[in-house]
Amino acid sequence: MVTNFFPQAEYEARWQKVEEGLKRRNLDAAVVWGRSGGNFERSGDVLYLTNYYGTGSGQGLDTPITTARAFASVLVQRGQKPELMSDDHDPDARRLATDRISWSRNTIQSTAEMVKKRGLKGRVGLVGSDFFPMKYWDMFKAATPQVEWQVEDDLIRDVRLIKSDRELEAIRMGGEIVTRALDKLLQGLIMGKKESEAAADAAYEVVKGGGHVHMIPVSHGKLIHYFTRDPLNGYSHDTPVEGDLVRGWVYGPMVEGYWLDPGRTAVCGKRATNAQKHLVESCAGIVDKLIQRIKPGMALADLAKYGDELVKEFGGEKDQAAEKFPLYGHGLGLFFEKPYISTLMGEPGTTFKENMVFGVEAFLASAGVGSAGYEDNVIITKNGAERVTKTPPVMW
Repeated sequence: MVTNFFPQAEYEARWQKVEEGLKRRNLDAAVVWGRSGGNFERSGDVLYLTNYYGTGSGQGLDTPITTARAFASVLVQRGQKPELMSDDHDPDARRLATDRISWSRNTIQSTAEMVKKRGLKGRVGLVGSDFFPMKYWDMFKAATPQVEWQVEDDLIRDVRLIKSDRELEAIRMGGEIVTRALDKLLQGLIMGKKESEAAADAAYEVVKGGGHVHMIPVSHGKLIHYFTRDPLNGYSHDTPVEGDLVRGWVYGPMVEGYWLDPGRTAVCGKRATNAQKHLVESCAGIVDKLIQRIKPGMALADLAKYGDELVKEFGGEKDQAAEKFPLYGHGLGLFFEKPYISTLMGEPGTTFKENMVFGVEAFLASAGVGSAGYEDNVIITKNGAERVTKTPPVMW
């Protein structure tokens, strides 16, 4: 017997919230696209609505009998149960939240036919423009000339921002898994293991716990100003030596597709210089001060300004990570999500709300010393922020 993590009533509550979102946008319906088949970054909206995740890989490799493998869609319409267009033959209906299920070797054409069958014309929402390939978009538009497609990429994401109690349970469970993984990663690097071996220890903990690794970015020593020594893998076969700064992150969907992404910096051999201690402890301290200040109703922009003040007070310089991520955090859910805690990337008027989930992070660099990064994942509660990632902040 299959027992889904989320009860049917929760999916139906999600559908109702999406209908309310359609109404606010003056839309009757929308087509929601998702991409799975071994990729997790854009599977979230379809997963959230139907609990569907396709196993067919080979995105973009169309054949005479398959088009858009790994791309599935959900047609959401006010007053009707969502309809799934699966890219997998005979998906396990016991796992799916809707009983309106079809499958196709060409989900682009079949979804267009589904839209026509419903008699949808004029303005219809489209969710997924940020990853939908141009060739499929051209096919889809050509097959639906009666529709004026209106991009609404945040339709489902807006609903997903506030997590249910069951979602928060998944995130807390994921926090335990990723904490064990990050512990193993840093312990290995501190012991002087190869980056690849330390990453393997971390990955074992994730997979054993039932999660999936998206990336384990690691760096150390003279190249620590780079976020990772090997951008393709995230980790190299190089070995830190005693006295090297070592830094690592573990991120990916840990439980039921919910992402976490904590990171830490330490010193190989635990023989840190005073300058190294100051750098690492300052970085961890900035994140701690930011987390301590978070309250529901607080503007993200105000927290970002406080972060800027703390970084300015430290001084130093920017490294690759700081330039790559000019923020102090981001939303978390079924991927890295908005809103951003940033004076550059944030949206005015955005506030923290109870049951949102965030990564809170900081990056510092000091000439002649190196670079440090730190991140914890938190749930916003009525009293503040609850940490769900609990690897020790410093390891001397």
